[in-house]
Amino acid sequence: MSDRTPRVDQPRELRRRLIRRPSSMSSEAFGVLSEKFARFMGTPRFLIWMTIFVAVWLAWNTFVPEGAQFDPRALNYTLLTLILSLQASYAAPLILLAQNRQDDRDRVALEQDRVQAERALADTEYLTREVAALRIALRDAATRDFVRSELRSLLEEMEEKGLEVRLREQQETLDDPKG
Repeated sequence: MSDRTPRVDQPRELRRRLIRRPSSMSSEAFGVLSEKFARFMGTPRFLIWMTIFVAVWLAWNTFVPEGAQFDPRALNYTLLTLILSLQASYAAPLILLAQNRQDDRDRVALEQDRVQAERALADTEYLTREVAALRIALRDAATRDFVRSELRSLLEEMEEKGLEVRLREQQETLDDPKG
């Protein structure tokens, strides 16, 4: 391998540029500026000002004496056409840049929403399993009504046995001649 061949396991060396980019104009700052421009172009204010500009331009170059016209009607408003074409040629890429940045933000937000939904699903499944385990455990556990019914039946049995014992004792005292 020669020394000029770039290696993928090492970072690239910084190259000097012929034209230096202004330090205040990073790609992020330019993106923010393009988004602001795209937002402004989509407002009624821009459309109204652009309509006023074109109307004044057309009125001036149509009704003012020919010597004062700077874009005469005879030349089909060539300068106005060039200005509007230039404005459109800059507006379209700036709007696309702003749209791409918005798409990137939407993609990140969608990924975060997907991760959050996966966590919510995992939490819901865990809680479902826990509730099912509690239901199974409660089937084997004694409820308050079950314990009360068991205590009542035991009390009735004890009362019956106690009654039997008393009856036997009374019988024995009656049968016993000493008594």
